[in-house]
Amino acid sequence: MVTFELQKTEKNTKARLGKIFYNGQVYETPMFMPVGTQATVKTLSPEEVKETKAGIILANTYHLWLRPGDEIVALAGGLHKFMNYDGPILTDSGGFQVFSLANPKDITEEGVHFKNQYNGDSLFLTPEKSIQIQENLGSDIIMSFDECPPASASYEYLKQSVERTLRWAKRGKDVFKGKDALLFGIVQGGAYKDLRKMSAQELVKMNFDGYSIGGVANDHESKEDMYKAFDYSTDYLPEDKLRYAMGIGEPIDLVEGVIRGIDLFDCVSPTRLARHGHALTKYGKINLKNAKYKTDFTPISEDCDCYACKHYTKAYIKHLINAEETFGARLLSIHNIRYLVHLMEEIREAIKNDTILEFREQFIKDYYDKDNK
Repeated sequence: MVTFELQKTEKNTKARLGKIFYNGQVYETPMFMPVGTQATVKTLSPEEVKETKAGIILANTYHLWLRPGDEIVALAGGLHKFMNYDGPILTDSGGFQVFSLANPKDITEEGVHFKNQYNGDSLFLTPEKSIQIQENLGSDIIMSFDECPPASASYEYLKQSVERTLRWAKRGKDVFKGKDALLFGIVQGGAYKDLRKMSAQELVKMNFDGYSIGGVANDHESKEDMYKAFDYSTDYLPEDKLRYAMGIGEPIDLVEGVIRGIDLFDCVSPTRLARHGHALTKYGKINLKNAKYKTDFTPISEDCDCYACKHYTKAYIKHLINAEETFGARLLSIHNIRYLVHLMEEIREAIKNDTILEFREQFIKDYYDKDNK
């Protein structure tokens, strides 16, 4: 069972320090959660993920429902046994993937019709079915099934979407069995304060175990709108419950999200960047495919304590990436996840010292200053 305890709120902002308790283990928030879409963080073993000091990891309901099937995972004893991970596991609702496949006419009050991307079969996902799948998977933190409208949606559509998501949240909560798991409601409403307020307040009335901020990871959404959505949502959420911004992984967005009261973040970006030869560093993102790293026999980051930086050089990892050797992607994945986990460690220290705004200023100067590159 996952429990959360708020420790402190930073005196100048909404940034929060907290602790998550799970099976005798303690995890500090705010936290970045690596994504294990197919019950694995791409290219990494559970032991390698743990070595980055990551805590909660995320698995994908939609993909695991289709392959190998949630009932197969249940037969295996749940995700923890299936993938040999003893830390907390969070699952999304499947909504984001389903809505990317569905046409507007396929979205009904009952649920969403779509085609199985692997074999073309017709499928139907409802709020109740989403909860059932996640419970079969053995998730510790379960998401309500929500509609995921595009950032370009009109106010009128977003209002209808928020209202439907609230109805779906109630339906999902009604069938949730609550066996040692938490159920989160998802706040929607685009960058409109009144819609975010309505969504958050109505979800709080339903008394969920935690709350997610959805609709903030759309491809065409501006950072200004993302940060508005954070503020407009957290303003109306209870202090004693976890808050989770879904699909957020760019370093500056983690900093800005924490300042606005977010506790949990997840994104596929660290492993996706790794597979393309990109490394995250204190002084910005670097591309190890660049010719200048061919004879660079220094670590990715001199101040990084990850396995890749302790044992390998940029020149070697560049060689692996150019040769399309999987070990290169593994090393960069380890580094990038550790970078984001370490960033959250630094953020937590700044919250303890009530210096998060000064931290943001220095972070921006280091990360974006071209003279550092």
